[in-house]
Amino acid sequence: MAVARIPYLLGHAEIAELFGVKPQTSAKWRVDGTLGQPDLVASGNPYWLLNTVLRLDGHAGRQVTEQRLKHYLASIPGGYRVAHRELLPTILGTQEVAQVLGVDKQTVSRRRHRRQIAEADLVLSRSPLWLLDTVATDAHERGWALLAEEVERLEAGERAPQKPRGRKAAVEPQPRKKSLPAAQSFTSSEHDEAVAFLSEVLSEGHSTVIRPKR
Repeated sequence: MAVARIPYLLGHAEIAELFGVKPQTSAKWRVDGTLGQPDLVASGNPYWLLNTVLRLDGHAGRQVTEQRLKHYLASIPGGYRVAHRELLPTILGTQEVAQVLGVDKQTVSRRRHRRQIAEADLVLSRSPLWLLDTVATDAHERGWALLAEEVERLEAGERAPQKPRGRKAAVEPQPRKKSLPAAQSFTSSEHDEAVAFLSEVLSEGHSTVIRPKR
């Protein structure tokens, strides 16, 4: 079978290898805006076009050597450059394959490990990616129906958002209420004192019960 033509894409692991840095460094470039918005999000994972990534070369000490670039290009047989994200073919991750097949992600993962689904066209940062055409052809051969509405949504660019990265923001502890003040009695002539006491109690989130005395 002919090798599918796959756009040159990179996840964080591939970007790190291309620049000879740690994967955490590539992730940091994403956070600080150096990489900009990903050109593709599949299964919540971000990917960038080779042309996008190479714009970083030669800036702020970042360098891509000819050897590392050749190694990357050789890792994607049938690869080709895409100038802009809008020219990308429809590419699916595990989540999107599950959508078009009407199953869950775990089912797709099991089928992949048992070789009961088409082999991924590309594996980036340890995550499999398929061309929509690959999945459609495989489904046809196996007698599986594709959900047309899900295919249309993906072709229109509707995707799940990128997975959140890093630690969750810490929840600020709620201030503790002050201890409940002791009950007090006021005479009719102590109107101002009664109002001040009542305002203080209510401001601390407590409720009050007023009982008249004779």
